[in-house]
Amino acid sequence: MRGIALLGRIRFLDTTLRDGEQTPGVSLDTEEKLAIARGLDALGVQVIEAGSAMTSEGERQSIKAISASGLNAEICSYVRALTADVDTALNCDVDSVHLVVPVSDLHIECKLKSDRKSVIRRAVEVTEYAKDHGLIVELSGEDASRADQDYLASLYLAGIDAGADRLAFCDTVGVLVPEVTTEVFGRLSRLGAPLSVHCHNDFGMATANTIAALRAGATTAHVTVNGIGERAGNTSLEEVVMTLESLYKIDTGIKCQDIYQLSRLVSRMTGLPLATNKAIVGENAFTHEAGIHVHGLLADTKTYEPIHPETVGRKRRIVLGKHAGRASVELALREFGIGVTDEQLARIVTRVKELGDKGKRVSDADLQTIADTVLSIQKEPKVKLQELTVVAGNTVTPTASVKIQLNGSDRLEAGVGVGPVDAAINAIRRAISGVADVRLEEYHVDAITGGTNALVEVWVTMAMADRRITARGADADIIIASVEAVLEGINRLMRLEEEDRLNV
Repeated sequence: MRGIALLGRIRFLDTTLRDGEQTPGVSLDTEEKLAIARGLDALGVQVIEAGSAMTSEGERQSIKAISASGLNAEICSYVRALTADVDTALNCDVDSVHLVVPVSDLHIECKLKSDRKSVIRRAVEVTEYAKDHGLIVELSGEDASRADQDYLASLYLAGIDAGADRLAFCDTVGVLVPEVTTEVFGRLSRLGAPLSVHCHNDFGMATANTIAALRAGATTAHVTVNGIGERAGNTSLEEVVMTLESLYKIDTGIKCQDIYQLSRLVSRMTGLPLATNKAIVGENAFTHEAGIHVHGLLADTKTYEPIHPETVGRKRRIVLGKHAGRASVELALREFGIGVTDEQLARIVTRVKELGDKGKRVSDADLQTIADTVLSIQKEPKVKLQELTVVAGNTVTPTASVKIQLNGSDRLEAGVGVGPVDAAINAIRRAISGVADVRLEEYHVDAITGGTNALVEVWVTMAMADRRITARGADADIIIASVEAVLEGINRLMRLEEEDRLNV
């Protein structure tokens, strides 16, 4: 097919720090932007759009810091068709500018209150100005998918004559469909300049349109980590990379094994949680429950996984619920070093399904408790909560004090945090320090019932060394539910560590 050969020259312009940060409610400080930029650079992204220099003084400081950080990637700033924007970008020491010019009549007339000829004239003037000052210029047509395509081509040709290095086509409100994208980029590829595609995801087709554009002649994809951005977001970096790598067998130059780590970093710093069913990086992307699926996985992982989870830095997870079968329960037990007879396995599976029928997820700790009961193993918890006191309010720092019994000895400790739950968990971690180095990796809350007295269920993922375990707690008091979940996880991890030592 035409265009497949061009895929070997794919480049990525990542706009997580500009278009991604325009997600409502997201604001990144300089250190956060630097951390994400370093992650993108280490991943192999060729161009990082670090922000829009005209936005604020803080934005300019961030762009300058990224420009001065010695990254391999080209550092870019968004600019409008104004020489003042270019001057501001120059003061941030960027390598290039993403010069965005409205090209649809809707934007030209309603937003700019201008006309087509004036827009081309300004685009040419600012392109020439930026080139005269040593900048790489990517000339971008905003709302290009709703523009007169002959007018768009004339603007692009004027930009090429003015020295523009690259041309970008923006599907600003995500109205393209793949077959139209193929047709459009087939025509534009004859202009003789490198083409970029910038898609939004309003109709859920950003990735499909981006791939179609690349196949039709585009050489650069504009993307964001996790697909974040205004409204429904932008084209997802991880989706495009893995589509090219896995389905088209194209070496993108991206270090795919680092994708998940960067995804988690961006999610944490932006405060934007990932949808559980998000492709590639969502919690459920490599998670299996149905017994028939797990049975197939045990025979060959390709039966229900298109790629190995390790390819993107992930691990396969088997979760248990009413759909679980013998194979999945046996596999989960084996991971904890628990051996059972066929009859014991059948009893454990029955109890797992009973919990699932009640609408409950079965955590690792739940499974081990069920197994202990079936095997008639009575194990005293190593850490017991004796007392918990929490002080919080709008004028005090949240503080918690705990009295725990650790291996039969009482320990009293206090901790502070950003909230009462955080303070309580920090106090517990301080109380067991020196005995167990336990990390809280994930924390999730579900309201089981409605109202102000709702029963809440807290899920945590705890880790010690290389071992991870999920645990849960439920109570009308979110602090108690959280402490219950954390202590359950700590006890299980300490018990497993002890069993590992005894088995050496």
